[in-house]
Amino acid sequence: MAKLTLDLHPIHNRGSAIEAELHRVMDEAEAKRIKTVEIIPGKGSGQLKKRVLKFLERPDIKARYHRVDKDAKNHGRLFVYFRF
Repeated sequence: MAKLTLDLHPIHNRGSAIEAELHRVMDEAEAKRIKTVEIIPGKGSGQLKKRVLKFLERPDIKARYHRVDKDAKNHGRLFVYFRF
């Protein structure tokens, strides 16, 4: 498996579920040594994407991954890369 995908559309309005899913996908990527996680917050107003980026900038989370890229062609998508 080359990458994991987390689509946040189904849980966009449930704050605690969003953070739980972000933690889950990060844990799964580390456990399975998957180098790429695709997070789809969607386009919308951009609030969900800001929330995801804020989560990824937390020092305890930032220490777990290598870098984050925003998709140049689709601004409703983020890629988190791990270095194993």
